[in-house]
Amino acid sequence: IVTSGSLQFVPFSALPSPVNPAEPMIASHEIVNLPSASTIAFLRRGGERNRSSKLVAVLADPVFAADDPRVTGNPAATNADADSQTRGRVFARTTFDRLIFTRREADNILALAPPGAGFSAFDFDASRATVLSGALRDYKYVHIASHGLVNPFHPELPSIVLSLVDRAGKPRDGFLQAADIYNLKLNADLVVLSACQTALGKDVRGEGLVGLTRAFMYAGSPAVVASLWTVPDRSTAELMRVFYRGMLMENLRPAAALRRAQIALWKDPRWT
Repeated sequence: IVTSGSLQFVPFSALPSPVNPAEPMIASHEIVNLPSASTIAFLRRGGERNRSSKLVAVLADPVFAADDPRVTGNPAATNADADSQTRGRVFARTTFDRLIFTRREADNILALAPPGAGFSAFDFDASRATVLSGALRDYKYVHIASHGLVNPFHPELPSIVLSLVDRAGKPRDGFLQAADIYNLKLNADLVVLSACQTALGKDVRGEGLVGLTRAFMYAGSPAVVASLWTVPDRSTAELMRVFYRGMLMENLRPAAALRRAQIALWKDPRWT
């Protein structure tokens, strides 16, 4: 599906089927979205790609604040409201809650990979510096689970929020922006942005929403899983578990695996 204008914000997978309105479209259709027709041409011009030599890299559970118990010297604490957290808001936010279930999500994904086939960056290592270091270059699947950030006044500047402090609690730049991603070199078949509103960006006439999705495609990934809306922390972790099981255990293509995961959650009373 290639759309323009306001239609870019419609989740076609969730629309009622014209054949059976009691079911969403995803129940009978496999749906893939592209920002524009020119994106198809761009992807086809990519030619022969280097085959990824490693399987899956996961960044999750960053440290956002100096009072986090993982910072040296801070007392242990728990996030009592973890179940209700969502993975991002608008740019006006200056503080970010820890996303407990991103850690579970990452552990579930890595457990599906053969021993030694996965790379993980948790806590302080889930950082902008890790991404820019080239550590993710040779992985087939790149998964980032954190907060997404959208600036309504500057939609061309979406970002993913990674660790904002170091081990001593000192501030550091943790905002991974589209400009950073354009300079990456990836051999990934798929990048998964498990955060809120990561599919949004600046609406460019003839090009669609230009933001994180386009940046990762330019960096070398022909496919990106991203979100139009806010996503709850706990149910997103379950969606990703089923999604990666389809790809890593059943050899499904990403679009087919995502469709199966979406249907599984739609049919489960806990998540409907």
